[in-house]
Amino acid sequence: MILVSTRNNAQRLEASAATLAGISPEGGLYVPESFPDMTALGDLTSLSYPALCAKLLGLFYDDIKELDALTQAAYVGFDSEKVAPVIETADNEYVLELWHGPTLAFKDMALSVLPRLMTAAMDGGADVLILVATSGDTGKAALEGFCDVPHTKIVVFYPNEGVSDMQRLQMVTQEGGNTHVVAVRGNFDDAQNAVKAMFTDSAFAARVGERGYSLSSANSINFGRLAPQIAYYIGAYAQLLKEGKIKQGERINFVVPTGNFGNILAAYYAKRMGLPINRLICASNKNNVLTDFFRKGAYTLDRPFYKTMSPSMDILISSNLERLLFELTGRDEQAVKAMMSQLKDQGSYDIGGKARAALEAAFYADWCDEAETMACIKKTFEEKNYLLDTHTAVAMGVYEKYKKSGDTTKTVVVSTASPYKFPADVLSSLSVDTQGMDSFEMARHLSKLTGTPLPMQITALESKSVRHTTLADRDALRDAVLEVL
Repeated sequence: MILVSTRNNAQRLEASAATLAGISPEGGLYVPESFPDMTALGDLTSLSYPALCAKLLGLFYDDIKELDALTQAAYVGFDSEKVAPVIETADNEYVLELWHGPTLAFKDMALSVLPRLMTAAMDGGADVLILVATSGDTGKAALEGFCDVPHTKIVVFYPNEGVSDMQRLQMVTQEGGNTHVVAVRGNFDDAQNAVKAMFTDSAFAARVGERGYSLSSANSINFGRLAPQIAYYIGAYAQLLKEGKIKQGERINFVVPTGNFGNILAAYYAKRMGLPINRLICASNKNNVLTDFFRKGAYTLDRPFYKTMSPSMDILISSNLERLLFELTGRDEQAVKAMMSQLKDQGSYDIGGKARAALEAAFYADWCDEAETMACIKKTFEEKNYLLDTHTAVAMGVYEKYKKSGDTTKTVVVSTASPYKFPADVLSSLSVDTQGMDSFEMARHLSKLTGTPLPMQITALESKSVRHTTLADRDALRDAVLEVL
């Protein structure tokens, strides 16, 4: 399938080539020229998750063979037979667990696939340098996915004081001869802006090319990251159908904890492909720039940045929103380019009345503060015997607010991480004093208190040595990359 740029429709690449490129030369994001019809997937209930993902990817990557073998290999290390199981937590309420992969976060769902897509697409071309900005979970999942993949190097940038202790330890202990991790003095937006600037810096790209590498990304700005995420929304619907929880064609809601907008955008793409979705509910934490956007149709960066207990959502510039703007404006690349320019130069933009009406028809948005998030963790465990992490708790809390609208549609809350990645905040939410405990003691205590199994990924992490200690200013990240090469 051909992909086009959100800022230049004349910029057209096959999906495999766009995946290697990461983003378009002028800074736009690649999107499908048209959305395929999901009826081409056939009987969803008869497919295993890897088989479903392979068929879905085949609608976009028609030039890559053996997708079945690729996805089978990608999901072999997941600890659930269903890969992404759907758990019933209350009447008309379900949780889609996306954290059964090697790093205990939803990023594994796509980042177990992306390196294999890239390898298949390379076909003897230049080696690839993967640059990644992370707010916590993408970094480890990307490092794990690309670890020792031939003809690749990966550099991950994370905000030095903007991730949980478990997230940091997962990254700085990463093994592999081609993996590199850099802590950034700044927040996630600083790291992401620096990475995106590198992609549009022709002089920097030339210096990287002189060393035998081409640039690409494993962030969700890369369509190769986004495409596999569409599969788990279709897979969740298939599970509910197979278990008799819904009828064929019945519309359902999804509630998605949202930061960079890639996860919920994948749900929107699934809807555009024909998945019967009633409402997409965008859940934010105290960094509620998206809530304001969905309510007012205006995006503004003139607001404080908060460090919260849901750090993967501590983002003010949601990059994937650009892909949604492309659709809302009738695929008007000039309008998108103008809005992105206004955001960069003036710190805000307005989408206008027509686009705002389309936005309101498909989405609902709300947010939870820290106290509400903690209360939701406690209430959900005590009343439903289900343990939430801090990000999924934001989504569940927003869903509780949404239910007051009277909508009784069956709803799936998307769970993006294991609670064991955030043991301090989860325990505090359960009224446990964690003073004097390190992260591993907290994790063991959480398991004993709740009767939930302690993931082996956490126990294995305790004995690993720190390998990555680089700390850089946000304006020195180009030098850090060149030093790696």
